[in-house]
Amino acid sequence: MTVVEGDPETGRAGRRKSPRSSRRRQRDRPERGVAALRTALTAWLSRPLADFHLILAVCGLLTTIGIVMVLSASSVASYAPGDGSSVYAQFQKHMLFVVLGAVVFWIGLRIPLKRIRALASTGMVMGLGLLALVLTPLGTTVNGSQGWFQVGPLSLQPVEVAKVALALWGAHILVTKYNVLHQWRHLLVPVVPAALLMFALVMAQPDLGGTITLGVVLISLLWFAGAPKRLFAVILSGALAGAVLLALVSQYRLDRVMTFLNPGSDPQGKGLQATQALYALADGGLFGKGLGQGQSKWRYLPNVEHDFIFALIGEELGFVGCLAVIGLFGLLASVGLRIAVRNLDPWIRIVAGTLTAWLVAQAAINIGYVVSLLPVTGVTLPLISYGGTSLVVTMLLFGILANCARHEPEAVAALRTQGPGKFGTLMRLPAPDPYRPPAKRRTSSRGGSGRTGRPAARGARSSVTAERRRAAPEYGRRSATRGGSGRGGTARGSATRGGSTRRGHR
Repeated sequence: MTVVEGDPETGRAGRRKSPRSSRRRQRDRPERGVAALRTALTAWLSRPLADFHLILAVCGLLTTIGIVMVLSASSVASYAPGDGSSVYAQFQKHMLFVVLGAVVFWIGLRIPLKRIRALASTGMVMGLGLLALVLTPLGTTVNGSQGWFQVGPLSLQPVEVAKVALALWGAHILVTKYNVLHQWRHLLVPVVPAALLMFALVMAQPDLGGTITLGVVLISLLWFAGAPKRLFAVILSGALAGAVLLALVSQYRLDRVMTFLNPGSDPQGKGLQATQALYALADGGLFGKGLGQGQSKWRYLPNVEHDFIFALIGEELGFVGCLAVIGLFGLLASVGLRIAVRNLDPWIRIVAGTLTAWLVAQAAINIGYVVSLLPVTGVTLPLISYGGTSLVVTMLLFGILANCARHEPEAVAALRTQGPGKFGTLMRLPAPDPYRPPAKRRTSSRGGSGRTGRPAARGARSSVTAERRRAAPEYGRRSATRGGSGRGGTARGSATRGGSTRRGHR
């Protein structure tokens, strides 16, 4: 049946309107809405500082969730009737570390990346020194691991500092030896021996969780440096054999593995944490019991404010809260890899990719053993678990990632031409310097590609040249420093390609 619409005043007949066309039009409305949303999201992501703002948002949201959940989880652990202690004792200490972490975040965001790279070797030496020093009587044993320096109410865990040092120094070494990484001895030495020395010092504490995170940093460095895939097969095989050996030589590690394989064998003893974590997640349901209403923190789940805080999130905020936390870490993975891809400096690329893989892998390991997909390893949930050194170091990593985001070509062009913006002015952030490829020494062979004199492949030379030409207009001001017309490489090209203009007569 068709409906004829007309003008009620003039009596003119209108066009025929079919019910089928109206239904089609109604179906098209949601599709147009989704397309409009996709277009708006794409336009926003194409903004020069989109990655920078996303890193700030992820860091702020995860820190806020951590503050709220630590307040809920630590109130019971801090309560001790008879000694007059406050239920907010641990929360106040956590807030102190949040403030200190905010300062460290600002330092990592403000210091030029060239300066950070120059200090990487010194940081590596300090990291190894602290790992060795903590094994002396100066170190303090906490939960069976001599991996802490205790100074009054403050404590320092050297393995967290060593992870940052390995990531920054390893990226510096791999970039310096980039032209000879096809040779195994240059690819592996000295990064792998230094990492193995760190592994040995951390396992001497012993700290299996810190060793696993150091392994993630090493594998990420080699992956983003372009190491051959067969190397990772060897590394993973060695890591698996080492894990089996460590489990066999230590009874408590063997108990963790056996509990993971059969969690119901001792639910009130060795499998208590894993069992109670599952109970907490099951009690939360879809929307949770509400903030502060969880029962697992009443001594049913040990260390709920540390390693098992994700179980409390599931109990009080439900599946929706857990999904929000997982979504934030997924967004961090996407933005961090996007920062690594969009940068031209190879050191920034490796650092951004390594730090992103480190944070996301640590979150995945923590969530994995809370939901009984992995054996318990004692790795904290970044920015959410209660902790001092781990929280401060994680905020430093976010500051360095945000600094890397400000060095993307489009971000550099926008910050140098349009100013630092409101946030940059408030934080007193300097304008980032454009990336300049390092000058290469001339070799006797024509077309040599570096200090080693090994000529690069023709495809590699053409791709590098094309990439630099595409990036030149984004930085601008290249010709301004050379007396050109201010349009990237246009004036320079006309001055050097046989035109009437000569270099000495501008």
